[in-house]
Amino acid sequence: MSTSHAVQSHTKRYARTIECNKMNVFAPFHWLSLAVDDFFATPFISIGYGLIFSIIPFAVLQLFSTEANPMFLIPMVVGLTLIGPVFSSALYDVAWELEKGHRPSFSHSYKSLLRNKVGLWGFAVILLLLLTLWILLAGLVFALYPSASEPTLIELSAFLGLGSIIGGILLVVVLVISAFTPQVIMERQVDIMTAVFSSANAVKNNLVVMCVWGAIILTAVAVGFLTSAIAFIVIMPLLSFASWHAYIAVIKTKKPRTFE
Repeated sequence: MSTSHAVQSHTKRYARTIECNKMNVFAPFHWLSLAVDDFFATPFISIGYGLIFSIIPFAVLQLFSTEANPMFLIPMVVGLTLIGPVFSSALYDVAWELEKGHRPSFSHSYKSLLRNKVGLWGFAVILLLLLTLWILLAGLVFALYPSASEPTLIELSAFLGLGSIIGGILLVVVLVISAFTPQVIMERQVDIMTAVFSSANAVKNNLVVMCVWGAIILTAVAVGFLTSAIAFIVIMPLLSFASWHAYIAVIKTKKPRTFE
């Protein structure tokens, strides 16, 4: 084999982009309906993971109620969004087992986190770096927080405006790269860059659909916090199952699986 051919073979193996399907704008609601079916098919596993996950936002709310300072709330909300995709991987396995006609279990779903350790934990490191960046930027943003005990809206405008822009940009980045990355890593066992490129490409080619899906996710997270994190017991598994079905519909496989 010539050197040039070996190089071409190497580039085809790593950092490639898996093709995607074009989705109907109503596809996210279909993914949610499939998620509801998965939830009722595995109520104990779903609620179990939901309870574990709800501990994190509950702790965030307790911290906020103690400190009563948005300086602690906003970074943690974004942080929750950052760690969610990795945590969801165990529930992806549950949905995958149902799809294959198998009986899901806690042990099997937990072991799925080790199926592609390099890829999944590499992705976790990327999210951790983004979280660290957000914390650093949040510290700079909070320097703009008014010193007055009861600041006016005008005094808060610079703080709220800059914080919203920076937080929004980071959330978009996370949604783009994490929409399908953990699922690709877990099922395909490919390198992390292939998974990230495939996720970004799928989002780009289904921009309107993914905007709808992103709005559903952010609305669900807001509902979770408004219910003192109790709703996350159900919201977390539902969003995870729906994300798996989104992956199955959007990312092309050898056996076509598209949204009906």
